[in-house]
Amino acid sequence: MKFLAGLVAFVALLAGSGAQTLPWETPGQPGGGGTQQLVHFLYPQQVTLPAEKPGTVELHFRINEGLHINSHAPRQKSLIKTELIEAEPEGVKIAAVDFPAGSDYAFEADPTEKLSVYSGEFVLRLHMTVERGDHLVSGQLRYQACDNHTCFPPRNLPVSVDVVGK
Repeated sequence: MKFLAGLVAFVALLAGSGAQTLPWETPGQPGGGGTQQLVHFLYPQQVTLPAEKPGTVELHFRINEGLHINSHAPRQKSLIKTELIEAEPEGVKIAAVDFPAGSDYAFEADPTEKLSVYSGEFVLRLHMTVERGDHLVSGQLRYQACDNHTCFPPRNLPVSVDVVGK
């Protein structure tokens, strides 16, 4: 009986102590109350490109501190690569997306096996041609974030840029 009373007191203490939020939970909602993005789209919100001429839009992202994501070209086929899934609205032709080269990363447990990852901030370059007018180019950045101990479930980050062709 004493054990059960102690267990109930311990659970009550945890519930009232503001238990730590896990990296994939929305702050203030422990227990899976929401999914927090581990990568953030920084900018641009709007760009102007010359109409009917090839142009480039740089998409800037930031990965939460202490995390990394697999690059667009991971060294192991079993790893989930970072990719941009974009929709081409009427009047927009996306020719290519350039991803940066990944940086080498090794876990302490096996320093001989190197991964190709992004950490901190990184930039994707979208090469496109737009017709005259206002175009909403949207898509999703698909990624899988990891820390030194675990990898989190893959996520899709919405990305939208208003592209004005002049």
